[in-house]
Amino acid sequence: MERTFLELHSKYSIAEVSPWIFGGFLEHLGRSIYEGVFDPQSVHADNDGMRTDVIAALAELEMTIVRYPGGNFTSGYHWLDGIGPRDQRPTVRELAWQSLEPNTFGTDEFISLCRKLNWQPMLAVNLGTGTPEEARNWLEYCNSPVGSRFADLRRDNGSTDPHHVPVWCLGNEMDGPWQLGHVPAEQYAIRAQQAAKMMRDTDRSIATVACGSSSPAMPTYLEWDRTVLEHIGSLADYVSLHRYVGNESDDTADFLALSASIDAQIESVDACARYVQAKQRSRKRAYLCFDEWNVWYRARGGPHADGQGKFAPALLEEIYNLEDALVVGLFLNSFIRHADVVKIANLAQLVNVIGPILTRGDELLKQSIFYAFRMISTRKHGVALRPHVDGPSYTSTSHGDVTFLDASAILDGNQLHVFAINRNLETHMPLKVRLADGALTRALSSEILTGTPKAANSFDDPNAVRAVPFDGWSVDGTASADLPPVSLTATTFELG
Repeated sequence: MERTFLELHSKYSIAEVSPWIFGGFLEHLGRSIYEGVFDPQSVHADNDGMRTDVIAALAELEMTIVRYPGGNFTSGYHWLDGIGPRDQRPTVRELAWQSLEPNTFGTDEFISLCRKLNWQPMLAVNLGTGTPEEARNWLEYCNSPVGSRFADLRRDNGSTDPHHVPVWCLGNEMDGPWQLGHVPAEQYAIRAQQAAKMMRDTDRSIATVACGSSSPAMPTYLEWDRTVLEHIGSLADYVSLHRYVGNESDDTADFLALSASIDAQIESVDACARYVQAKQRSRKRAYLCFDEWNVWYRARGGPHADGQGKFAPALLEEIYNLEDALVVGLFLNSFIRHADVVKIANLAQLVNVIGPILTRGDELLKQSIFYAFRMISTRKHGVALRPHVDGPSYTSTSHGDVTFLDASAILDGNQLHVFAINRNLETHMPLKVRLADGALTRALSSEILTGTPKAANSFDDPNAVRAVPFDGWSVDGTASADLPPVSLTATTFELG
């Protein structure tokens, strides 16, 4: 392959990278919570029933903010069921995933988990079967000082100090007919506006996320977003985006060209938000919250999504390979390249359910996507630079022309973080990285994730796909390396 150049300049910056784009998502779904993060019967359980092996693995990902309790589960969840003495909490049949929910893990357990992992909590209120007032009451329980009804209830449950939940989602995927309480955009917007108004009146410090379109494939895509944002106005700080992708056609080259579609989704929803801001002559605009994203297509629908009235059934348990990990890298590169508009993003999900971690009894497995996320999230701080890629390209089946290199870069003081994906399936990529107004002096650290596209980890072979140190850089003002085909490289350079 002919040489590819990645050209950067410190003055061509995009914005500070929000640490909150490295977030996660935890839902009452399958074995995500029970047998996932919370398993009092496990040999790894701590005094709170949390699995210490899972916590240790999640800590490696350095996530910053985690969304809870759903997801589709949110639209049938009543938060009062999940607080107080566990032996007095009701067991209910939840309808989103047709499972039995004992409510032994709820608000206070989630906050405890957040404290263990230094996550900011992010809660999604029930605007499906719930009411705006119920949402406001939950906010009071979490954020208000003692002295009022629900804050005193929190104190009685063991937490005198407020939980200080900073971000609240106004429902979940309310554009979807599958959602409990689904209504047209105009009706959802009224409900969300009412909830946001009461919640803001209770705690003016919070940020709210309005439900945007749940997928670009939705027939109401963008029209839904416009209607909702116009009605909610300044009461919405963010609008949500969701995206799940897959390689259904088994076309790896096309799958790895998805970055063009991810970029287009971000730019389209951002254009809608800017339009509403301009139309309303407002100084405030809604930023983007990509609060559900991942590869998900094998374990989808049918028996994979029907709990059949069971407790913690195995649902949506995707096995990830190398090409999936590279697509996770594509998502994160796109978020960094759009740092001026994407301010929150949540990998869906964390454990067992379409997660980077799997458990089997007391065993734990790190999937391929675990390493892709970790490689980038541990280099998250700084200002995103606008990358210019000069190199060979190819024409994909679904996403048009893309360069073989997909890249992003973050400038952090005297360090430059570069994330490079070679999506060529067969050929090494000679790559040269140059910072036009600065000199690269050495590679402080570098990791690579590579192999065959379909390689995946298993409990029998847990290290088939994992990040390993990369020592292939030659640095002398610029940096050069030959990147293997089908690879993700994450590197921190020192600047002179």
